[in-house]
Amino acid sequence: METAIGIFDSREHAEQAVKALIDNHVPQESIIFLTRSESEAMNFGKGLGQYVGGFMGGAVGVTAGCVGAALALIPGFGQVFALGVGGAALLGFLGSQAGSALGEKIAQDPDKPSPTSAEKSAEEAEHFLEVLKSGRSLIVVQSEFHEVLGAASGVLDRLGLGIQTPTASKSQYTTREVEGVSVVDLRGKIAFGAGNTLLRETVARLIAVGSTKVLLNLKEVDFIDSSGIGELVRCHMAIRKQGGQMKLASLSPVVNGLLVATSLNKVFVVERDEASAIQSFTAAGLAASGT
Repeated sequence: METAIGIFDSREHAEQAVKALIDNHVPQESIIFLTRSESEAMNFGKGLGQYVGGFMGGAVGVTAGCVGAALALIPGFGQVFALGVGGAALLGFLGSQAGSALGEKIAQDPDKPSPTSAEKSAEEAEHFLEVLKSGRSLIVVQSEFHEVLGAASGVLDRLGLGIQTPTASKSQYTTREVEGVSVVDLRGKIAFGAGNTLLRETVARLIAVGSTKVLLNLKEVDFIDSSGIGELVRCHMAIRKQGGQMKLASLSPVVNGLLVATSLNKVFVVERDEASAIQSFTAAGLAASGT
């Protein structure tokens, strides 16, 4: 399963993106919209219902056309709405209770397939909360089909926040060990095609040999697209699932600008440079051991 993530500063832009995704033959069941705003969730569903005759299906709910919506009430955070077939699974791990009047009204369609397992979606949702705190909304596209993700990436790159003009550089990643930390030097781009696949394969090899401390050196990365963002999140989750941690260091101006613009700098652990990152891994290990 591959993931592309688009981050938006307004419902209008996000709605425009979903319409473009559907026009580009991205299956509706692959699309999830996340927001903290009740009014935004309702208006989003209504707008899309008028456009496609029922976003994600034909069930009648509070939006008269928005199916598969879920409301999570998160202690210390508040409410989160997830619209789309996979929305319930994406937020199910939170133990959400649809206690509000809106939550009781929102329709769910049990016959619609979810694009991901609840376990996988749960870990992704935890990352997304940090972006939602900043007032952004997200569109997540998940698919096992390469051509679908390619079409989705094109739309999200064009309409989402922070994505700059693509570069012609090639992706080249090398790995080395420094004081027990696996350092991955990334060059070029982390983007749909070779870039995100290469990152996935590199991290998979590190996990296979038992690496639990992974540092991505992004000094020479000059482009990240929506698929690259999705792959960074997926790698972060995969390493953490094995009891490890992934950090980012030496951000290039392009990468730093993207993370700040999209609030993803609050999702990942970012260190100023490699030396600081290595020291932080060592300090964390000493603290965990009680020495």
